[in-house]
Amino acid sequence: MKRALLVIAALAAGLLLLIWMFNFWGGQRIHETAPTTPPARDQVARGAYLARAGNCMLCHTERGAAAYAGGRPMETPFGTVYSSNLTPDAETGIGRWSAAHFRRALHEGRSRDGRLLYPAFPYTHTTRVTGADADALFDYLRSLPPVHKPNLQHRLRWPYSTQAALAVWRVLYFRPETFVEDPTRGREWNRGAYLVQGLGHCGACHTARNALGGLRDTMDLSGGLIPMQNWYAPSLTSASEASVVDWPVEDIQKLLATGTSPRGTVQGPMAEVVQHSTQFLEPGDIRAMAVYLKGLAPTPADSNPLEVPRAGGAVLESGGKLYEQHCAACHGDKGEGVRGAYPPLAGNRAVTMPVTANLVQVVLHGGFPPATRGNPRPYGMPPFATTLSDADVAAVLTYTRSSWGNRAAPVSELAVSQQRSSLRD
Repeated sequence: MKRALLVIAALAAGLLLLIWMFNFWGGQRIHETAPTTPPARDQVARGAYLARAGNCMLCHTERGAAAYAGGRPMETPFGTVYSSNLTPDAETGIGRWSAAHFRRALHEGRSRDGRLLYPAFPYTHTTRVTGADADALFDYLRSLPPVHKPNLQHRLRWPYSTQAALAVWRVLYFRPETFVEDPTRGREWNRGAYLVQGLGHCGACHTARNALGGLRDTMDLSGGLIPMQNWYAPSLTSASEASVVDWPVEDIQKLLATGTSPRGTVQGPMAEVVQHSTQFLEPGDIRAMAVYLKGLAPTPADSNPLEVPRAGGAVLESGGKLYEQHCAACHGDKGEGVRGAYPPLAGNRAVTMPVTANLVQVVLHGGFPPATRGNPRPYGMPPFATTLSDADVAAVLTYTRSSWGNRAAPVSELAVSQQRSSLRD
């Protein structure tokens, strides 16, 4: 028995070694040198726009530091990954990279030396970026002022810190792809699909991940909890979550351009996306994304409201008193809200979604839409983390989810406690 186990272990180790060799050594074949001539001005402008579309600067800029110089920590369930220096510094940035090296990074997830990159860099999505757009992005980055800032070493637990483990992950969850237009769809829809599936990498948040961080399908957009952030990116296909199939295209455009619309308001990580990325896109591209999102095939609601468990009378009574004391002045006695200022809570899908993580986040830490050119002074909601106990938060949310025609499951005190104790800066 022991001998059989040793044989199996040896075979597994040999397989891992072969996978690692295939993945690692397969990437060390580019001998092209870095360009020596300055990039064309139109290429730089186009690349700057594409960088906005991909929201590249947000992750590759440490707070208070030089733009694109890297060093921003990104917490994952496996440890901390630090973004890399994308300025054209020869020693610490991409100053020695060629366009082919950069294209391979986007399309195959490999560094200049062929080393495998961690998928915190969303190459599972940028693999669909065209070669021409990749070259424009590269020209923009090499036009930036070089910043000498060494890249920080990732702090990942073993075995996730090894190239062998990453190679196995790639075998399971990554295949290089190219974007292929759907000939049965119009030009706008295909442009929107390209932006959402590629540079926009919307599925990186709006798709559920498994225990190894793999995406079951990078394009299903069926919603997922964002690891380590305790925000839920709602399903963009579910009628009970964030599907916009019944929205006018103009309302979707307004949401992406300003962060608010007659049908909803963005908060949390999506507020960052609008603030740093989508508000700066050309109207035609925003409309194309809206057309694509509206055209996503809808999925049925997650549950039957008639089968939803009900809260006890004592909880609802307590929640009602808390709502009257802390919430009614803005959101109305009947959850009707104030148009253009405070969102209604009655009939609000953000209130009745099965996943309550976002509600807890907003009550504890406040709700803040992004300040944008189209909505420079948005109305916000103050935090109640120091005012309300876990039981209070659970009660007022349960009341809100059970009133004015809302029919959603209660929020437990344990769920609030777990989320409060796991929050990170």
